[in-house]
Amino acid sequence: MSMPHLLMKHPMVQNALGEWTPRAQCSDNCLPGYRKVPKPGAQSCCYDCVPCPEGEISNTTDNKNCIQCQDMERPNTRRTKCTAKTEEFLSYTNDVISIILSLISVSSFFISVLILGVFITYRDTPIVRANNRSLSFLLLVSIKLSFLSVFLFLGRPVDITCMLRNVTFGITFSIAVSSLLAKTIMVCVAFKATKPGSSWRKWLGVKLSNSVVLFCSSIQIIICMTWLAISPPFQELDIHTSPGTIIIQCNEGSAIGFYSVIGYMGLLAAVSFVLAFLARSLPDSFNEAKYITFSMLLFCSVWITMIPAYLSTKGKNTVCVEIFAILTSSAGLLACIFLPKCYTIVFRPEINTRSYLRGKQF
Repeated sequence: MSMPHLLMKHPMVQNALGEWTPRAQCSDNCLPGYRKVPKPGAQSCCYDCVPCPEGEISNTTDNKNCIQCQDMERPNTRRTKCTAKTEEFLSYTNDVISIILSLISVSSFFISVLILGVFITYRDTPIVRANNRSLSFLLLVSIKLSFLSVFLFLGRPVDITCMLRNVTFGITFSIAVSSLLAKTIMVCVAFKATKPGSSWRKWLGVKLSNSVVLFCSSIQIIICMTWLAISPPFQELDIHTSPGTIIIQCNEGSAIGFYSVIGYMGLLAAVSFVLAFLARSLPDSFNEAKYITFSMLLFCSVWITMIPAYLSTKGKNTVCVEIFAILTSSAGLLACIFLPKCYTIVFRPEINTRSYLRGKQF
């Protein structure tokens, strides 16, 4: 019977004295980044060198086991040491899209300021007075704040910005939509009050419109404060979605709170849309309802589209979806409600007269 024998890859090695001696191993040393795995059925000095598994390293020669990196670290390409994972968020300096969104937001803000200046300058003209100028001013201010709220979504998320971003936009945009709702109600009341002996005359004035805005906005404020008190949003570090990357994002805390804020804005927009749609056939001097109808249709379309996109994205892509929805809906209100009036005020002053509006009415 033949005796088992050891096959030596390099049978002789030279020692420090220059003498050649037999080598007592059949495998090369396993370098850092690898670990030793015994060969089945072979001698104990025979082994294979295999790379360390994903997320582990080996920093010495001939390691039998690799070392697991911490959650906030990842192996380098050679798997010889752990390095800090790459952080991912919508950065001002590393993401071109954040610069573009910032420029759009700032530009839209200054356009709003310019329009507000035009309305203040021509505040006593019929076209500004015809549709409740105090509501127009409030609407413009809330739209400006909506544009500025975009900056709460940019940069590295922290607990305070996570709490403020959706709450700030939710409240400011609810004030805007409440103002449109009040405008629509006032259009209907004003038209009915023109009939002789109408009992609707007693509802004319700022009290009704202010009450509508205050009541509708207060409900949103209560929703937001309840959300922050029970389960507020907070910074979250997602280390599992993308290997080697830490996604720094905001956890909404309570999904019910988040969707309640969005849902209430949608409810206000839907009610405004229905009332404005019903009032669209009123005489031309009250035709702001047509613009409100289109603006609310645009708002509902944007946010209905945003929800599935929001749920199907992660990290900074989710933030981009939210910012796009905010900018689009705010710009829609600005363009639909105010640009036609500004065009008339600046380029068609001959029709910005009481006699013209009275002639269109009758």
